[in-house]
Amino acid sequence: MSELQEKIMSALKTVQDPDLHKDIVSLGFIKNLNIEGGSVKFDVELTTPACPVKEQLRTECETKVKAIDGVEQVDVNMTAVVRSTEHAQPVLPGVKNIVAVASGKGGVGKSTVSTNLAIALSLTGARVGLMDADIYGPSIPQMMGIPISSPKVGSENKFFPHEKHGLKVVSAAFLTKQGQPLMLRGPMLGGIIQQFLQNVEWGELDYLIIDLPPGTGDVQLTLTQKAPLSGAVVVTTPQEVSLIDADKGVKMFQQVKVPLLGIVENMSYFVCDGCDKKHHIFRQGGGKTLAENFKIPLLGEVPIIPAIAEAGDNGIPVVMSDPESPAGKAYKELAGQVAAQLSINQANSGEKVSADFELAWSTEKEAN
Repeated sequence: MSELQEKIMSALKTVQDPDLHKDIVSLGFIKNLNIEGGSVKFDVELTTPACPVKEQLRTECETKVKAIDGVEQVDVNMTAVVRSTEHAQPVLPGVKNIVAVASGKGGVGKSTVSTNLAIALSLTGARVGLMDADIYGPSIPQMMGIPISSPKVGSENKFFPHEKHGLKVVSAAFLTKQGQPLMLRGPMLGGIIQQFLQNVEWGELDYLIIDLPPGTGDVQLTLTQKAPLSGAVVVTTPQEVSLIDADKGVKMFQQVKVPLLGIVENMSYFVCDGCDKKHHIFRQGGGKTLAENFKIPLLGEVPIIPAIAEAGDNGIPVVMSDPESPAGKAYKELAGQVAAQLSINQANSGEKVSADFELAWSTEKEAN
């Protein structure tokens, strides 16, 4: 390594990933370092294209390398390779991360959050799937603007997801005719979920977002038992009556050992056109209190605006139809926070595995 290379790597070792709490050299983020005269180029390979501090890291890298004597120009290329959550028995080997979006009760906008979260992740360049597991109230086809039609069947009776807005989408609504209810007894629900997991050609995905039905019933238990969930997001609204049920949702995931990524407070506030003031229609701070009680992150506060309902009815979710609106920005920030929490969990899991290995090795060495 040349003297200039050593100086560059030393400078980059002072750049910390604020989520993973390690320097980007130790994390292995620096790739393809190239020096030609006073011109320096390199890649910073992040763990997700939805990294919320991407531009912050780019700026810090450029500033610190440019300050080195002999460096005249710095070109930092930000890339990403999504890491997989490790599971002992992966049901979906091509899917790197499976995230369940849940709520303790209906009417809190869980499906809207699921849809916009999935699209926001996709807009960063990630490969994303969306599973509508809300069997009795499948609303995602309407929100995505997908006409009700049977999925195409491939080899071994596996079927292909519908595709729209860059997402692969599966829904119970596609199993019935337009406007017809899906009437099933409890035991049959598990069979449909099993099909969605094992009979769908999902292909290679960075993230699969699963929109769960409200509550803590058969579908939730089947998924937590059959699917290798990377984490769960619980949606609530600020008022107490919603928080009571959201509390139960969090406890359910704790009992079945699914990592909690955090809380989303939906319908958090309303901003009127005339005064630009936040009006807390359904009270204030409930999501924050719930997150603090369980010591998990508050991932975001999504405002209530007419554009969200209009976008969902029109089949073009607000994160696409009006990305710079307060809600559009909130969903993009939410995607970054969810991706960051997954990366943090993966890093912590890796450290635990390493620590367990070292402990086992030390114990064996002492025994011998």
